[in-house]
This record gives sequence, structure tokens and C-alpha cells, in this order.
Amino acid sequence: MIVLGIETSCDETAAAVVSEQGIKSNLVYSQLDEHQPYGGVVPEIAARTHVEYLDTLIAQAMDEAAITFRHLDGIAATAGPGLIGGLMVGLTMAKSIAVVHSLPLIAVNHLEAHALTPRLTSEVKFPYLLLLVSGGHCQFLIVSEVGQYRLLGTTIDDAPGEAFDKVARMVGLGYPGGPAIEAAAAHGDADHYRLPRPLKGRPGCDFSFSGLKTAVSRVVARGEVPKDNIPDLCASFQEAVADIMVDRLRNAALIYKQTVGAGTLVVAGGVAANSVLRSRLEAKADEMGLLFAVPPRALCTDNAAMVAWTGIERLRLDMSDNLDVSPRARWPLDPNAGKTVNSGIKT
Repeated sequence: MIVLGIETSCDETAAAVVSEQGIKSNLVYSQLDEHQPYGGVVPEIAARTHVEYLDTLIAQAMDEAAITFRHLDGIAATAGPGLIGGLMVGLTMAKSIAVVHSLPLIAVNHLEAHALTPRLTSEVKFPYLLLLVSGGHCQFLIVSEVGQYRLLGTTIDDAPGEAFDKVARMVGLGYPGGPAIEAAAAHGDADHYRLPRPLKGRPGCDFSFSGLKTAVSRVVARGEVPKDNIPDLCASFQEAVADIMVDRLRNAALIYKQTVGAGTLVVAGGVAANSVLRSRLEAKADEMGLLFAVPPRALCTDNAAMVAWTGIERLRLDMSDNLDVSPRARWPLDPNAGKTVNSGIKT
């Protein structure tokens, strides 16, 4: 089975060809240069850039995979959640290819694509515990099967990737903030600044990063961060984020083990590329008796290989979509869950 994947949910334009044996091609055009002057993603610019580059990337991905459209078993495109303009570009392109070449269309949930990526690169078996952590999301879920997700906890305010970007902007490190802060933190003292750990020690699996971000902004506003101490502030902030995640993981792992038993912790999403967070989470997973799986760095950030793989996973189960499927700016993996879903469970 071979599927072409298209990803246009935010500021990466991507196309990939994936088979059941692995990745045949995986191309990403990063729009960093287009958005960097604005300190963040501008939706209109993102959509226009997708229009400009997507057809060329698809052609290059097909050439690199050494196949034609007649070799494909399906076409998968991100249909949400994300920026609606960008989603429309990718999904419309996928519909056109599906019609012209009589291929099944798979409208992919971007979050599910992150959730299933470790099954492309590792032999991760259902059910597993997932920490999905990115610029727009931070949540624990139990992944029972393709399309079957139970939310344990989510962020009640900011996502960690968003917090990384905003803190980086505060100290003049630019955009994107995650890699910049990690690089600076490598030369800093994580104990230099005393920063809060919101919700640490509290029951449940929800996250909060807004108070941490505000604390950093106050330190900066008070003039307590001379240029030489920027690495110290970055290290202190990164360590606080890691402490919050490890604390929340303990509660989620207890719930998972009560429900499922032994299994695997999967960490996915753009923030999973941070080496400090990965190592801290892996150590805690080992302490809690869980196996640990995380995709390679190139598959943590947005890409089309994860979209194509999700198409394969769904086609195996005869799950495809009609051509009238619409893009969705919001699309939760567990539509039945509220913000806090694990009250009353002993942790």
C-alpha cells in the first residue's frame, strides 16, 4: 500500500510518499523566512505560500519516490485542526488528485497524524499512553486504536510551544522560539531564576503554562536579565516546563496503568524535539514502568509523512472520506471529553 500525504495546517508546506515498508519521500518547505519578520505565523501569508509551493513539492515527492499516480492506493491530506485557509489549500489539492486518478481520499486529523507517527518508525502496539505536545496543543490521551482516543488531560491555557515562542520573543531570540531557547539553555544555569511550576503536585493531568510565561515576563520587565544571563533564564524556563510535564506524567501514567496495565508512553508533536524534555520524560516513564517511544526529530515537527502514514492506517480499516468533506479549524481527538475529564480517579 502506497499513499501520498499533504500537510498544510500551519506554516509548513509538505508532501510525502509513504508505503507500509517506510518513507519513500518526505519534503517540507518551511515558511520561516516568510513569517520571521512578524514574530509568528500570519495566516494569510501561510495560505498564499501553500498555494505557491504545494504543486511543486508534490511533483518532487513523487519523483523522489520514483512512482506515478497510478502506483498510489490513496491520497491523504490534513483536514484539521489548523489555519482554515491553509487547510483549504491542501484538502482541495488532495480532492483534485483523488478525482482525476480515482483514488480514495483520507481527510486526516493533524493530531491523529502526530499520535500515530511512532507506529511508522517503531513497533508500538495499541493501546498506549500519548503525550501530544506542540505549539498549539498539550494533552495526555489513551490511544486504544485508530480513531479511538480517550482524553486524560489538556492545557487549560497556553500550549508549551506557544510559551516557548513568547519567552524567546521576550529575550530577543526571535522565532521559532523552541530551538532558540534549547540552544541558549545549553549554556545556562537552570537554578539561576526561581520560576513557578503551575499545577505541580495537584491531582489530575491538566497543564498550565500561562503563569510560568507571565513570571518570565515580570523578570524581564524588572530588568533582571542582562544579556549574559539570557542563557540562565532560558535554562530555568526549560527546566520549569520539564518539571511540569514530568509531574503531570506521573498522574497520567497511574491512570493509564489502572486502565490498561503495562504499555508504552509515546511523546509526539513539535516540542518532543526538545532533547531535555525527551530525556526527562523518558526517565520518568522508566521509573513508572513504561516503555518509551518518540519519533525522530524530523517527524516530530509538522510533516507530510505522518499524514500519509495515517492514510495507510485508515485505509487498512477501510476508512476513507467522501469528496464533500470540509476542513475543520477545530477537531478534537476525543470529542466527548471536556477540559478536565479525570476528576474522581485516584492518582
